[in-house]
Amino acid sequence: MDTGDILGLVLVYGYVVLLLVISEKVINKHPNFSRKFLHIMVGNVLFILPLFQSRWVMALLTAAPFILLTFLISPYSPLKIKDKISGSGHGLGLVYYAISWTVLALIFFDQPWIIAVGIAAMSYGDGMASLIGMKYGKIRYNISGDNKTLEGSLTMVVVLIITLTVVLAYYAVPINPLVIVSVALVATIFEGITPKGLDNLTACFSAVATYIILTL
Repeated sequence: MDTGDILGLVLVYGYVVLLLVISEKVINKHPNFSRKFLHIMVGNVLFILPLFQSRWVMALLTAAPFILLTFLISPYSPLKIKDKISGSGHGLGLVYYAISWTVLALIFFDQPWIIAVGIAAMSYGDGMASLIGMKYGKIRYNISGDNKTLEGSLTMVVVLIITLTVVLAYYAVPINPLVIVSVALVATIFEGITPKGLDNLTACFSAVATYIILTL
């Protein structure tokens, strides 16, 4: 493990702990907002990815432990820890989030911008869709058992177009507007048709698959 891996580990864990403290202590009077605040802001770890020099450190020491940690604070935990953030919304949403990051880190370590595309879709895109949908959503639809809103879905498309442009620019890879719009639309469609928090898997992997297919 070299200096970059150590720094990456420290920054990721330190940043997530800071977010948890803010979510629990500062805005815990609004658990749904706290959960989405955490969901969205955790996405900023994508800017730390270039520090890592080892696939195994990123995937197994950084991303994978959060699968267990988020499960242990979920409503399904055998420890029965009462956590307002994980207990609101879909209890396993953050677990799926960690699974997605771990899988992407294992497969695409040498292409971190692809990992970043997936993280952006499930953090900024999905998170803002839910936040705006809960607050301002009027036109509702239900395809697979979960209520979604048109306002939330439109927000996801716009947010992803903006954030994916920033992310790809950060990684200094070619920016193709058609690819970005296509990724945003596909991820939003999968988010809209996926139930029970599984959109943290489907939005992420559909965004990555679309990006790869269109940039081959």
